Formats: sequence, structure tokens, C-alpha cells
Amino acid sequence: MLAVIGIGVTAYCVWRAIISARTPQGAVAWTVFLVSSPWFAVPAFLVLGRRKLRDYRAEWRRSREIVRGFGPDGASRLPQTGKRAALTALERIGGLPFAPGNQVQLLVNGDATFDAICAAIDDARTTVCVQFYTIRDDTIGRRLSEHLVRAAKRGVKVRTMYDGVGSQKLSNRWVRALEEAGVVVLNPDQARGPTSRIEINFRNHRKTVIIDGVIAFIGGHNVGDEYLGRDPKVGPWRDTHLEVRGPVALQAQMVFAEDWHWASGEALGDELDWKPPGHAVPGTGQIAALVPTGPGDEMDSGTLMFITAISAASERIWIASPYFVPDSDILSALIAAALAGKDVRILLPEAIDHYLPWLAAHAYFDQVRAAGVRIMRYKRGFMHQKVILIDDDLAAVGTANLDNRSFRLNFESMVFVADTGFAGEVEEMLRADFEQSQEHEIRLQDCGYRIRYGAPVARLWAPVL
Repeated sequence: MLAVIGIGVTAYCVWRAIISARTPQGAVAWTVFLVSSPWFAVPAFLVLGRRKLRDYRAEWRRSREIVRGFGPDGASRLPQTGKRAALTALERIGGLPFAPGNQVQLLVNGDATFDAICAAIDDARTTVCVQFYTIRDDTIGRRLSEHLVRAAKRGVKVRTMYDGVGSQKLSNRWVRALEEAGVVVLNPDQARGPTSRIEINFRNHRKTVIIDGVIAFIGGHNVGDEYLGRDPKVGPWRDTHLEVRGPVALQAQMVFAEDWHWASGEALGDELDWKPPGHAVPGTGQIAALVPTGPGDEMDSGTLMFITAISAASERIWIASPYFVPDSDILSALIAAALAGKDVRILLPEAIDHYLPWLAAHAYFDQVRAAGVRIMRYKRGFMHQKVILIDDDLAAVGTANLDNRSFRLNFESMVFVADTGFAGEVEEMLRADFEQSQEHEIRLQDCGYRIRYGAPVARLWAPVL
């Protein structure tokens, strides 16, 4: 009987792999794995094999429809530039328009980021919305907690949500301190959706703080001492966040409300301010848009976002990411851009935080370098920023890595700014990072045996890295 049950479960998993895999190669790989090693492959498939949120898509669309009924004007105001077609595509991918009237400021590294966030919380008048993938009960976690508690005690409506996997070590003490002060904390273990800590796919990887619908903070920092370089085991930490005032702050608030409704069933439309004082005057400020992506979307929005940005370039593509595990589409786009003579650079950390994706990246280096892509390895600590610079007039900062998790499995957010001044600031920042980097020119066959033989094996796991 046990054998019959095992065969039935394996057959079901094979069928699910066949009908849900994005490519024929993926379907074949899972099928062979499941049939040849079912006792190992079936648990692996149940944890890693699901590709889309089929069970939740209808509810996700409902959440989006409910929230966007409260949202700001959705009229697009695209600039008359050569990037207009790409910006139109990014609007359609993320479902939010480019709009002027934004004030966007780079926040380089943790001290600048959390000083700005805590100061904004202290100035909050009506609402504070907080969302992080990882929150730790350490020095910076307790500092954030203190500011949120003070805001709640003076009558500000504070809501906090975090990811069940990214924050699995968060203490109950940290949560209780907020709840006792009146902060509404969304417990991921009691939320709707794929919240099980066994299910490592479909994580909410967004890192956003919104104050009064006026100011938004979005970028690579989570809440933990290591993100400020305070963990001696990790060392210096290089990261980038954004402070945005204007229409994009409202867009970030809209995405937060969608996530909140999808997870809790509570609609926040009437609880949030959608027309705060000092909102944008058309024709002024920087033109920007938030591009949210995730597995609840009908299309592979994360992949399409990167491909759209890469395809928009006429001269330069600089991408900073802690991980480099591209799918075949993005790999081809990068290679094609380099073959066309464009300046394509990928900035990656030399240091390791997750060994498997670090190792898998080496399997791609020879191929992209042969086409002219430059691989720069940041050597002054660990680099975690997620930044895209296209030519001298389009830049993006947010949460999406250059890997398959961000392409298809995680909920992410990137702020795209179509502004030459801001692009110049990003260029200056990245050039400073290049000064702290060394170009990787070693062929895989000349690496040590651990990398030479391990990288091709690690690449087999690319669809879930």
C-alpha cells in the first residue's frame, strides 16, 4: 500500500511539473529527478517546485482592484525621450504610471538609511506603514521599535508586516512591545497566502516604509545589525536605499495596502491618506514610477522588467546585485547588448553570504565575458545593493536581485527614475564602488577545484536560486 501511495504522489508531482514548468527543459529536469529519485525529489518539489501562485491569483487580483479604487490619479505623464517605449512597457509591467513631481534621494549605506527612516517616523502625523523581509531583535531592530512605539503612543496609526521566512528568528518580545503600544503587527503565521516556513518560494522580499503617504523608503536594507556593518562575521556592508517624496510614495502605499489586504483580508483604503498635503504639481520634479513585480502577476513581470531595462540601453547597462544567477532570457539580453558594443557591467560582491548562488554565478562568467560583459567584484565587505543604470537618463533602485528568485518567485519593488540628474548621482555612486572592486578575469577552468567542479553543479539549481 505504501508503495502504491508513493507511486501516486510521484505521478501527481510529475504531472504538476509538466503543466506548470515555464520551459520544456524545466519540465524534463523535474520529471527525470522525480522518477529517478522520488524519495528525495518529491519533498524537494513540494518545497521548491511550485512556479505560480495559482491558488491565490484570484484573491490577489481582488486585492489590487479594491485598493486601487482608493488610489491616486493613474494618468501617465511620460517624457518625450528615446526611452518612452521602455517606460511605457515598465508601466504596463508594474501597473503604475510614471509621474513628475517626485523628489528622489539616494541613501548610501545603513546609517544614512535608518537615520532618515527614524527621523521621518518621528515626524509622522497620521500613518506609518512598515514592511521588511527581515527584521531582527537586535540594536537596530530595537531602535526601529522604539520609534514606532513613540509614534503609536502619540496617535499615529502604525502598521507593520514582515516575511515569515526572512524574519523567522524575530522574537515574540519585539512583537509584543509594538502591540502593547497599539501598533498593528501582521503575524505571517496567521496570514493568508503561502506563509508556511516550509514553503520557501513566493516570499515577500519588499522593504518599504511609508510615512503619511508623503514619503517612502525603498531599497536593499533589511532591519538587522549586519545591514549597518555591525556584525564582525560579515564585516562592512554596502547597500543602497531611496527616500522618495511625491507620487511614488503614494504608489508605494498602494502596493503596501495590496500586500496587507492579500495577507489579512483587511482593506486599508479609508485608513490611509491618498491625497496628502503638498502633492505633486504636474510638470515639476523628477519623473518616476514604482514597478512592483511578483509571482501573483499573470506574466513573468520580474524577468520582463530587467529585459525591458536592458533593451532600452543605447550605450550603457550597469547593474549592481549581490547575486548573478540569470535565466536564459536575461543572459541572452546581456550578451546581445555587449555584442552590440554597449558598456555592460555587472557589479557583484567578492564576499559570500549564501554559498550556492555565489558558486553558481561562476558558471556564467566565461560566457558573458566572451561577449564583452565586464564582471566587477566588490572587495570592501559585502555588497547587497540592487541598482540599475541605463545610459545617462534612467536609473532604478529597489529590492530585486539578478536571480531567478527575484525574476519569478519573490514579490519585489523597484523605483525607476527617468531623470539625467538622478542618473548622474547613481553613476557617481557606482563609479566609487568600481574603485573598490576588481574585474574578474579568471576562466572557470583556471579556478580552484572547488569552483571549477562545483559551479556547474550549483548551476543546476539556478531555477530556485
